[in-house]
Amino acid sequence: MPATVDYYFTSASPFTYLGHQPLRTVLSKHGATVRVKPVNLMGVWEISGAVPPAKRPPVRQRLRLVELQRIADFRGMPINKTPRHWPVDPALSDHVIAALVAGGHDPMSYMERVFAAVWANEENIADPDTLAKYLELEKFDAASILEAAQSEAIAAIRAQNTKDSVEADAVGVPTYVLNGEAFFGQDRVEYLDHALATGRAPITP
Repeated sequence: MPATVDYYFTSASPFTYLGHQPLRTVLSKHGATVRVKPVNLMGVWEISGAVPPAKRPPVRQRLRLVELQRIADFRGMPINKTPRHWPVDPALSDHVIAALVAGGHDPMSYMERVFAAVWANEENIADPDTLAKYLELEKFDAASILEAAQSEAIAAIRAQNTKDSVEADAVGVPTYVLNGEAFFGQDRVEYLDHALATGRAPITP
């Protein structure tokens, strides 16, 4: 039976962007399925104790900028470490992804486009027109998906995903959960690959 990975993320995260392609490769390699779960990162950080980059000590802010460039270089991906449209409210973009999932669609290729929109292409993912463009490129009905994304039902899904991520011990994004074991950070994709390859028992506290 194929393994299932819960994928917790938010659209505005550079580390989600940097880990998305490698995650897709690993999932395909092992024939694993994925449950796509956008979250409100502030709700996760409230529990884990993390703070937004601007509120971190200067040394941690500098390290973050180094890490973004180092990871992008390692993964062979473009990145603007200080993009024009960031910080950005990811709520609408996250809700569009939740609406795609609720509609029975596979959002993974669309997500790849949206993540790159922020971190490689200097676009604003809080702008419905930007999201509509990428929905149309993926052959989705942009108008209906955007309408659904603004519903209370979809907002409730993201809120529940946030609660689920906290219960799964996610401390930030991206977090990949396999058999109850949380792999936090794009640099844990290789560990997830190993766990899927070996079928080992989950590691717990």
